[in-house]
Amino acid sequence: MKVPFKPGTMIYPLPAVMVSCGDQPENYNILTIAWTGTVCSDPPMCYISVRRERHSYELIKRTGEFVINITTESLVKATDWCGVRSGRDFNKFKEMHLTPEPGQIVKAPLIAESPLNIECKVVDVRPLGTHDMFLAEVVAVNAEEKLIDKTTGAFQLNHAQPLAYSHGKYYGLGEKLGGFGFSVKKKK
Repeated sequence: MKVPFKPGTMIYPLPAVMVSCGDQPENYNILTIAWTGTVCSDPPMCYISVRRERHSYELIKRTGEFVINITTESLVKATDWCGVRSGRDFNKFKEMHLTPEPGQIVKAPLIAESPLNIECKVVDVRPLGTHDMFLAEVVAVNAEEKLIDKTTGAFQLNHAQPLAYSHGKYYGLGEKLGGFGFSVKKKK
């Protein structure tokens, strides 16, 4: 039996990502986000939703750029810490021993320790209430070479042990249950 539950954001789990921003080393910052996702494949587009009072909000709005850095189980402490501490008070790269490195296109830094960095340019900012959504075009992707299958060329994020976020908690991902189309694939 189902019971009524208050309206809310119940689409879980979500990726827990670290978003890096800034255009000069002295203003580089990292923001942890779970409100992120894909919105279009051609052109490749994604979004992040950020509270206006967050330090990174003005950096992203001013520069029109950010990088989504996929997180892993080994980055769980940094992921959480960068979400609960402000870049107004801390240099998050220094405090969490993370390495900023240049991207291919955007001025915002990549996080070297992340296995996948998605460089983004903002195309629209939508006020939504508690958060504003930064809709962005993906302009470059940087993948850790050892996670690319040499036979298929596929990126194997599962080998990096990515993080998921669900109702205030971080989780690793479990075992693979199937691949896209497995339910209709003809048996050999």
